[in-house]
Amino acid sequence: MTKKELAAACGVTPMAIAHYESGDRKPSMETIEKLADALGIYVADFLSSRKSTLVFEHKEFRKNSSLKKEQQEYIKESVEEYFSRFFDAVDCIGGDPLVSPPKCNHIKLSDNFNTDALNLRKHLSLQENGPIDEIIGVLENKGIMILEVDINSEKFSGMNGFVNEYPYIVINGKMRPERKRTTIVHELAHLMFKWDDSKETENEKRATQIAGAFLIPDEDLVRELGEHRYAPTKDMALICEEYGISMYLLVTRASQAGIMAGYQAKNFYINANKANWKKNEPNRVKKSEEPTLFKQLVYRAINEEGISIQRGAELLKMPCAEITKYCGLVEV
Repeated sequence: MTKKELAAACGVTPMAIAHYESGDRKPSMETIEKLADALGIYVADFLSSRKSTLVFEHKEFRKNSSLKKEQQEYIKESVEEYFSRFFDAVDCIGGDPLVSPPKCNHIKLSDNFNTDALNLRKHLSLQENGPIDEIIGVLENKGIMILEVDINSEKFSGMNGFVNEYPYIVINGKMRPERKRTTIVHELAHLMFKWDDSKETENEKRATQIAGAFLIPDEDLVRELGEHRYAPTKDMALICEEYGISMYLLVTRASQAGIMAGYQAKNFYINANKANWKKNEPNRVKKSEEPTLFKQLVYRAINEEGISIQRGAELLKMPCAEITKYCGLVEV
């Protein structure tokens, strides 16, 4: 099959196929599925081989998940391919450069999600109140690995699991920053608490409640909003920026805490939905949220001469010129 024939079968240009072959561009999930179908192979066949020493425990997608089976398998395979490269970098450094994670499936659920959120902060040795900046970096420093997979579907937000007994959280890189943060904490709750697997619907609701109370506890709500708010006001956007949350979440938390009446919150949801804020709410996260641990491990391996810059570029799937900027001595 020529590039032209394959491109026609997939609805892309021959130049796009050339870019995919060279690694200059990444095809979308939809294009990968079309490529696999045209070539008569599995989606997973496009991903790199995995390290045989890695043991994965992927948590299942929700029973009512509307993600196609192929998309679910793509996410799992992407996780395994990513950590194959990740642990290559770990092996090149030697020793044990990773932080021991907190105990998982350890915290007992209480009868109050606010108490659960406080216990989760305590379990991670975090302050009991106040905003948590750059939550991805915080969790990476606690031994919880985060990765992003770009999925062009609102049906996937996040998943969790273990690789060689290290907990991981995978999120959809296409999501808005505020949703990334809430999704990460939602998946974190699934990792850290003891759950009754027979109560999936209740568990999902409780994990969502814990995530909101974790990001902005009741004590912070009263301090920031006062004891009563009669309607959402423009100054609340500043609180959203401070805590890295959406206005949807702040209004929900204010309603849960009894600061704002339920009907006032409902009116806000109606107006926000009319304005299409589910997709286009103004960005409330001012600080970057992206995983950096993998890059740090690779740069360290290069600077300790454990691997070459070329190998580092292969592991990170980045141009050598970009890698070079972070390697070598500091110029003063």
